[in-house]
Amino acid sequence: MIPDDEFIQTKNVPGPTKEEVRCLVMCKANISSQDTVVDVGCGSGGLTLESAQRALNVIAFDKNPEAIDLTRKNLEKHGLTSKVQLLEGDALQVLEGINSFDVILVGGSSGDLPLIIKQGYEKLKENGRIVITSILLETRVEAVNAIKNIGLVPDVIEVTIAKGKITERGTMMMGRNPITIISAVKV
Repeated sequence: MIPDDEFIQTKNVPGPTKEEVRCLVMCKANISSQDTVVDVGCGSGGLTLESAQRALNVIAFDKNPEAIDLTRKNLEKHGLTSKVQLLEGDALQVLEGINSFDVILVGGSSGDLPLIIKQGYEKLKENGRIVITSILLETRVEAVNAIKNIGLVPDVIEVTIAKGKITERGTMMMGRNPITIISAVKV
């Protein structure tokens, strides 16, 4: 895993997805060296870079041009540009132009999550994996319902992580936002 502080970050672009969460997402995604991965709402590129280290190729996109630029910079910094196709655009339009893939990671949906899951599922290969990360309660519910509506059984985990901060007196545990990871496998 790439340490959080190894990512170029800005105030205007979310991320990167925290290192411990990226570990769990990569576990749920089960990416192989032959897989094509789609990263919806790539933000600063945390999951894009981790996927690029494992997959045959990655298609990452975001509707925010600053996110695309930041992901590009992070890919360059870590020598992973050759494995990633970066696209700027709306998720539903970009997904329409992709034939098929093995894994879809959804980190941002701009309110279109049920449609993104449905469209992604249709293009997902057999035994393909869907992994959604959510910080909003409403997104969690939307993701679970959308996965159930396409006939899959969602796996839902919620993670709360605290990182130690060394102080003069000892180690203070600093809590991070809880995150829910919703995943499913196309059978």
